[in-house]
Amino acid sequence: MIKNYFKTAWRTLLRNKGYAAINIAGLAVGIAVCLVIFVVIRFESSFDGFHTNKDRIYRVLSEFHTPKGNEYNPGVPFPLPRAFRNDFPQLEKVTTITTTGNDQILVLNEQGTVVKKFKEERGVFFAEPEFLDIFNFPLLSGNKSSLAEPNTTFLTKDIAEKYFGNWQDAIGKTIKRNNTLTLKVVGVLENTPVNSDFQIKALASYSSIHDKDRDEDWESINSSYGCYFLAAANFDEAAFNKQLMAFSKKYRAADNTTLQAIQSISKVHADDKTGNYLDRAASKEMINTMWLIAAFILVIACVNFINLSTAQAVNRSQEVGVRKVLGSNRSQLVLQFFCETFLIVSTAVVLAVGITYLLLPAVARIMDIPLATKAIGSASVIIFCLAAMIVVTLLAGFYPAIILSGFNPITALKSKVAAGRTKGVSLRRGLVVTQFVIAQSLIIGTLMIIKQMDFFQHTSMGFDKEAIINVPMPRDSASLTKVDYLQNRLQQMKTVQQVSFSYSSPADNGNWNSDIKYDHAAKGTDFGVNLKWADAGYIKTYSIPLIAGRNIYPSDTVREFLVNETLLKKLGVTNPQDAINKEIDMWDGQMKGPIVGVVKDFNARSFREGIEPVLIASRKQFYSIAGIKLSQQNMPQTIAAVEKLWNQAYPDYVFEFKFLDAKVAGFYKQERRMSNLYTVFAILSIFLSCLGLYGLASFMAVQRLKEVGVRKVLGASMQSIVYLFSKEFMILIAVAFAIAAPLTWYFLQQWLQDFQYRINLSWWIFLLGGIASLIVALTTISFKAIRAAQANPVKSLRSE
Repeated sequence: MIKNYFKTAWRTLLRNKGYAAINIAGLAVGIAVCLVIFVVIRFESSFDGFHTNKDRIYRVLSEFHTPKGNEYNPGVPFPLPRAFRNDFPQLEKVTTITTTGNDQILVLNEQGTVVKKFKEERGVFFAEPEFLDIFNFPLLSGNKSSLAEPNTTFLTKDIAEKYFGNWQDAIGKTIKRNNTLTLKVVGVLENTPVNSDFQIKALASYSSIHDKDRDEDWESINSSYGCYFLAAANFDEAAFNKQLMAFSKKYRAADNTTLQAIQSISKVHADDKTGNYLDRAASKEMINTMWLIAAFILVIACVNFINLSTAQAVNRSQEVGVRKVLGSNRSQLVLQFFCETFLIVSTAVVLAVGITYLLLPAVARIMDIPLATKAIGSASVIIFCLAAMIVVTLLAGFYPAIILSGFNPITALKSKVAAGRTKGVSLRRGLVVTQFVIAQSLIIGTLMIIKQMDFFQHTSMGFDKEAIINVPMPRDSASLTKVDYLQNRLQQMKTVQQVSFSYSSPADNGNWNSDIKYDHAAKGTDFGVNLKWADAGYIKTYSIPLIAGRNIYPSDTVREFLVNETLLKKLGVTNPQDAINKEIDMWDGQMKGPIVGVVKDFNARSFREGIEPVLIASRKQFYSIAGIKLSQQNMPQTIAAVEKLWNQAYPDYVFEFKFLDAKVAGFYKQERRMSNLYTVFAILSIFLSCLGLYGLASFMAVQRLKEVGVRKVLGASMQSIVYLFSKEFMILIAVAFAIAAPLTWYFLQQWLQDFQYRINLSWWIFLLGGIASLIVALTTISFKAIRAAQANPVKSLRSE
């Protein structure tokens, strides 16, 4: 019996190849989008889920109370890991972990001569032996206890092969980090899984960089200095957080309000506010939005199927009538139509898997995530495909099966149209409106995101970022002695306009914050100040306007300060001139000096954040980059000349540079990735919605066949007939726009709240989105309407 159902269904689809092809294509695209989103979400949700004790692994955060609410930092005070071991016996293992990024690695031979040099942007970690007990990073060679010894390191297999050719040959060899720290390779780790926030390249012993002078420093917090622990099996997270209140007060000064909090490792990758060592997060909001888009795309695809199926209903009414006269009951007809739907859906699922296989590499590039095509063969994807096959068959097949099987046999045999036409058309109209609400919302949302990205790119940040390259430099004492030499040589180049050495550029991801004492105050500020350690050429190189006083004089150490307007406002100073010659005291007198100038406010971070209080002072010991303002002419040749000079000064250092405007654009890489992805989704949603319109237009063309014939006989023009078809759809799209516009406005307002600097919601963007969808829809409708208008009226009238 079932075999006959499928055989009949197959023959029916072969007789209606065009209908089947459109349905399969629409469903395949919709299911492929859902499958791609499923693979992405599954990957993003799997981070660090491979650790055996993942449910008991936590990281420690620092909690700051600010006027804007609680803020969290992944860094902890330097003595905290030791105190955790002493104060909390319920913690099985505790480890320090720290990293700096932008590490220079020199590979040495047995004589200590440099044979290779590499630049690792991230991936060099320092940790204690407990790190390998807490996390599952298997060893290929070596003993984890070696991590307790100073000047030792483990390399991952790929890195060992990159450095030494064969990972077995790496054992016992020597590398040098940043030309200061010599490390012996004592073991090799398996390559880190791509779904881990710890993308380890080298894991060195923390004792190699341990600074005992910081063992009692409970005030300083470095965001790269973290602490993780493995809790006991019966660990109570809520109770432990309460204990942390007393712990924080025990070790800190009475006026220090910083607290500690803990976070399960399962939540780290989703925390886009606090961040992680990968510097890329997948927030819950992003995951939920992608699930919502997947659901919307699938709904659009199912609506298309319903519209196209019911458009065919008038052509199959006689078939239904004959089947009923010959004894078929309604349940048999429902099963027959469900078999047809299942064949279409199953074919679409197979095609969707192929589309997904082809799309994944492109999606991986757009989102900058390491998606592997082999993920399509995983058990979860197979289960998802089977579930999608069943759900889509039920969703897409239910309504057509009920409608087609419900035809009255006498009416069906007398004419192809059935009762309930008005009700059916109304439902289909509602489905088309639903489609275009989704499509227009995606279009408007994508246009607004693109406009916000354009705003970031072209809005002034308060400093010059054009034609400036930042070149990282070594920070060892020997290298720093060459700063003056480099500055003089660079300034002698005709195509170099300005040069400055500093800790960071005006806007940077790496920031140094501290409290200060102003004008002999007894207490430090209750807010952090962004410290910009820089030479006297800083404000000239980056064109930061000076609004009061003068620039700092050249110096290797702190002697005087520049402050920005926001810092003065927070200190209660309204007139910048009043701050000149007032004393700044940092770190209990370690650094003192007068304020000699006030600079105009500039953005020290991305546009998500507001203007921060900024302090600028010279301190050569802290310089880590050179900012070089280039002439627009012969820029490649100038960079080549800079590289040659750099290699002469630092022969064991890998030269690299980054344009400052590119660095600033990198602040918004996550938004840009999602913008690109949403653009693709918006295009697909319009494509699928137009398939739905085509289905409804096909239905109406058949339903109004006689009417069109009569109108043509009475002299109606082609334009008037096209307008007859288009008028109703224009109304439907207008209704969809009226629903989509306020919904999109609300959600975009919520999204824009994440940025301190943001665009206004412009009415013309909403209008542009509506007009774009209208033009595409009318183009689709016109194709079917013109064909209907060109039909021979004699044949149309005779067909009755």
